[in-house]
Amino acid sequence: MIYLSNRFCLALFTFLVAILVFSSCGARRKGSYGGRTTSGTAAKGAVLTDASDARGKTFDGTKLDNYAAILGVSARDLKNRALYNFIDSWMGSPHRLGGSEKSGIDCSGFVGILYREVYGKNLARSSRDMGEQVKRLYEKDLTEGDLVFFSFGGRTIDHVGVYLHNNKFVHVSTRRGVIISDIRDSWYYKYFVRCGTPKI
Repeated sequence: MIYLSNRFCLALFTFLVAILVFSSCGARRKGSYGGRTTSGTAAKGAVLTDASDARGKTFDGTKLDNYAAILGVSARDLKNRALYNFIDSWMGSPHRLGGSEKSGIDCSGFVGILYREVYGKNLARSSRDMGEQVKRLYEKDLTEGDLVFFSFGGRTIDHVGVYLHNNKFVHVSTRRGVIISDIRDSWYYKYFVRCGTPKI
């Protein structure tokens, strides 16, 4: 009986370690995403799961209204059209650890490509190294394009996203791919560890 109990404990430990490893980029708790909203505010305890109402719209002026609604701002506040064109073209792309294409991308790969194409800057490849490249900011000082970091593993940074507006950030979830979420969601906020502007 003791032998079986030890085998069970070992199997349980292995399972938990596997969850931590495979959820290190965009991890989430079951049921934590809730329903999609386009009002710009997530329901309490929910996360914005996608921008499907905005995706595919043209960006000739007032069409930014779709993303503005998701972010809870005026379209006039979305000054960087290249950023939203980029997000739009990647929205929903699936997660793949180490990936760098629309067929599969991880969090740091997505942020690195976004920064290169939108801002003309090269960032480190890993979220942990990106965290060392930023001038740290207080959460209240975040502006569009800043980086937000999370530590789901409990020791080091293992997830990164790009801040947009009103606590919303774009990132790659392991289950939903490229999505827009809310830092203040109860799941993300407890793992939110750093934010800042790249020094480069």
